[in-house]
Amino acid sequence: MIEINEIVHELESLPNEYFQEILDFVGYLKNKRLKNIPEIMLFSENSLSKEWNTPEEDAAWANL
Repeated sequence: MIEINEIVHELESLPNEYFQEILDFVGYLKNKRLKNIPEIMLFSENSLSKEWNTPEEDAAWANL
């Protein structure tokens, strides 16, 4: 597994002119992960609905 210190060391060895590109890439990675979260939730919805959509579950949550 890569340690944060390895990444910092590599960043420190780069010229400043690369920093904007690196920051853009980090933003891209973060947005890519966030965009995948709803898709993953949709994939699990079908399998979880078998457990959630039952009379027993309805009764358990009726008072909330």
